[in-house]
Order: sequence, then C-alpha cells, then structure tokens
Amino acid sequence: MPMHCLRSKKTQDRRPGVGWLRRVVTRSLVAAGTLTAALLSTIASLPAQPEVNLSSCPAAAGKPTVEQVQAGMRAARDRGFLWRVSTGGRNSYLYGTLHIAKNDWMYLGATVLRALRASDRVALELDPLDPDIARRLNKARSISANDTALPEPLAARVRNEAERACFPLPILNTMFPEMQLITLGVLASRGNGMYPEYGSEPFLSRFARGLRKPVVSLETPELQMRAMRIGNPKDLIALAEKSLRQLETKRAQALQMRMAEAWANSRIDELERYAEWCECAETEAQRRYWRQVIDDRNPGLAEKIASMISTGGTVFAAVGSLHMFGANGLPALLTQRGYEVEFVPFSP
Repeated sequence: MPMHCLRSKKTQDRRPGVGWLRRVVTRSLVAAGTLTAALLSTIASLPAQPEVNLSSCPAAAGKPTVEQVQAGMRAARDRGFLWRVSTGGRNSYLYGTLHIAKNDWMYLGATVLRALRASDRVALELDPLDPDIARRLNKARSISANDTALPEPLAARVRNEAERACFPLPILNTMFPEMQLITLGVLASRGNGMYPEYGSEPFLSRFARGLRKPVVSLETPELQMRAMRIGNPKDLIALAEKSLRQLETKRAQALQMRMAEAWANSRIDELERYAEWCECAETEAQRRYWRQVIDDRNPGLAEKIASMISTGGTVFAAVGSLHMFGANGLPALLTQRGYEVEFVPFSP
C-alpha cells in the first residue's frame, strides 16, 4: 500500500510568535550560504573564474536578513512530505527534503515546524554545518588514481558547461567525473531560481541549532561519495553523454524543475512515479546506478534512524524525498522493523 494512503489525526495549527522567531533567527539562521549536505560542499562561496564576464554569470544566491527570514516564516506553508514514526507512545518523524530549492521554499510550514519542535534531535544525511563533515566531503569528492577519465571530447564539453556556469575550472578538475556532472547539474538550476544554499538541509541545520537541538549525520561523506562513483567505464561514458546532452538542451533543468515543483506542492503521487518520467532509469545501466545512489543507501539510513529511536528519544530525520518511496523506501523499511508509520497530510 502506498504510504500516502495512511492518514493521521489533524492537530491544531499553531505558529510561534514573532518574538520567538526573532530569537531563533538571530542565533542561527542569518548568513545562509552553506551547502546542502548532499554532495556539493564546494559550490557555495567559490571565487569567480578568472577572465569571466561576470555580467553573464548566473546570479548568486542572496543571503536573507533577519527581517526577510521572519517574513518568510510567517508566509511559509508546508512543503515536501512528512511521516510520523511511532513506538512505545513516542513519535519521531521522517521528512522528505529537497536539496536544491527556491528561497521561499526553505521556510517551514506549521505542520513540519510542529514536528521538528516536538523532536529531541534532528538527523540529516550529512550535517552541512559540521566542519569535519565539510572537510571530509572536500577530500572525498576529489579525483583519485582509480577514477576513469572522460574521453577528451566529453571532457571538453564538461569544460564548456563549467565556463557557462562560471565555475572555476581548477576546482572542477579536482573532482571525479561523476561529481563534475552532478555539480554542473546543480549549477544549471540557478536559471530557474533554485540554489543549494536554499535547500532543506542548511536551513534545518541552522534552525535546529537555534532551538538548541542536537544535529546528527546519518551517513558519512565517504559513503556518499562512493555511492556516486560508477565502476564501469562504459557506463560512465554513457552517463556523461546523456547528462551533457540534457544540460546543453536545457532538458536537465526542465526535469529538475518538475521534480522541485512536485516537492514544493507535496504532489506525492508524482514523485512516487519519478522513475517513470525522470529519463534517468531507461537502461539497465541507469537503473543499476539509481539503485546504487538511492536504494542501496536506504537500509543504512533506516538502521541509523531506528538506532536513534531505540535509545528512548525522538528524532526528526530529514532525508532526500526520493529515499521515501517504494518497497525499499524509508517508511517501508521502518514499518518492516515494527514501527507504526503514518503519512501526515498537510492542510490545503
């Protein structure tokens, strides 16, 4: 049964007052600019590439003021997807996040805010504000002697896309090829007003710190970077060719926008069918990579979440939304472990 078929009781919609928001914002939310923990620790705050016409570069993400954050919170509505995970009379939560988003999407609606405040701690794939995580991510995304180099024609197209995105080539060249392609895909989304700086994870990490809640990482940078690598050179070349073609034709941006809008409007049916329309699971090699990047990580994520719940506390576990769906999704895996898992619908 799809998880969204489950329903929970409605609770009273109460928002914190402006004074409470001001205290939280002042402590932790302003000066955003830290990346989402999922993969891209090197994009934010990079120097401009030498000899680039900056007037032609995509706009950088703006840093909201205290007043802008307060206004954003007051106007916020629930986005994404939320599940309640119950055991022994205690409620924890799974929240499906978006790693690259628009500015006004990062603020928490009443239902999600209530769930976060009711939890003892916040768990993210990786905590983007942890200096050790940032250091290890920077090391783990670096190219190694074992990585397959792209053929020069493809490498030249990668450089062209980096130049169009105003991304420094010396930094791009330190990344393994799969990470180069992922980075270029994220940068291309700036044309739609979407930035990793506005993703769910940086905001949640800062917000949790404002509430003085512990923030923990469910994975390691090394594990995430291993999941991104493709061992078969033929499969890597096929992925690079398709990714570059989609970037060059702006198809990648359109698909990213469709996914983002489905998340922003909590269209769970559409994201449950993501593999049918994403153009990322059309061949056996693509499906194998999908399983490696998403499905194969889910048992470890579920184990870590269950371990934290078993200690007697409550957890707000925020993980990329695509980890939530299907028989190998986190709600299903936690159900198999004996937890009562209910989808929490948002009010219209």
